[in-house]
Formats: sequence, C-alpha cells, structure tokens
Amino acid sequence: MKKVIVLLFLLSFGIIQSQQAFKGKGDIKVNVGANIQDGGSGIQGSVDFGLAENFSYGFVASYLLGVNDYGANQYSNKKPEFKDRFDAKFRINANIGNVFNIDEKLDIYPGLSLGLKNFGGHVGGRYLFTEGFGVFTELGFPIAKYNDDNDLFDHLNNQFTFSLGASFNL
Repeated sequence: MKKVIVLLFLLSFGIIQSQQAFKGKGDIKVNVGANIQDGGSGIQGSVDFGLAENFSYGFVASYLLGVNDYGANQYSNKKPEFKDRFDAKFRINANIGNVFNIDEKLDIYPGLSLGLKNFGGHVGGRYLFTEGFGVFTELGFPIAKYNDDNDLFDHLNNQFTFSLGASFNL
C-alpha cells in the first residue's frame, strides 16, 4: 500500500509541476512586487499578454511609497507629489526562455518600454512553481529621458530599478 501511495504522490506532483513559464499567444501573466531603486522604494505591478510564441506586450505601473530624506538643505521641506512618485509604461517583451532551453518553468524576457517619464528597457525573468504561481525579477533602465529640467525629483523615475515579487498566470 505504501508503494501505491508513493507512486500516486509522485505522479500527481509531476502533473502539478508540468507547467510552462510562457505559452505564447493568449498567455496572460500578472506580476506584483517591490520596486527598489536609489532614493526610494515602492510597489510595481505589470501585466503581459502573449501575442506569439516568443512575443508579448503589456503594461507596468510603479509607485514609490518611501522616498529618501534630502536632509538639511534648500529642499528640506519639499516632498515628492503623486506625479513624482507614479510612473506607467507600455512595454513589449521577447520571451526567450524556450530559446535557451534551460527549464520550461523559466521565462527570460528582455524588452523595451515607453512610459510617462522616459523611453527605456528592461530584462526580466519569471519562474513558475505551479501552473498559476511563481516569482519574478526585473532590472529596468532609462534609455532616453523626455526632458532635461533636472527638477529635484526627476531622477526618481529616470534611473536603474530592481523589482522582485510574485507572478501569476491567468
């Protein structure tokens, strides 16, 4: 009886673990996590829609919850407003996890984004533990800023960012 139970457990575990990180057309992935960068940290959410075997488009939004204090200087009484903390972007991804053929549960995706503050790029990865849940990480960077005003808080959404969180398959 023990052998039958162990065999059933292994079979069910194998079926549960037979997910694929990116399936292509019709695939929908939602990421929610922390956004970490110089000068502050916050939350990030994104959604990606599969268009083809290795191509997707989506949207990403981030909001900085904590912004570092600027100390006792001419800006000590200024705090960033909502427009300084929030950013939204349209993005495209090349989902190339299956090209590297490392693990079908791993998706690697470089891409480009067009946002409210800049034109940029990103490199990310997601690993699915089950059919509907996994983790993701992304590195984002600006390629071209829209203005050169260099206001006090312009750097908040125009710099290298690191994101880490949960990924959901819908």
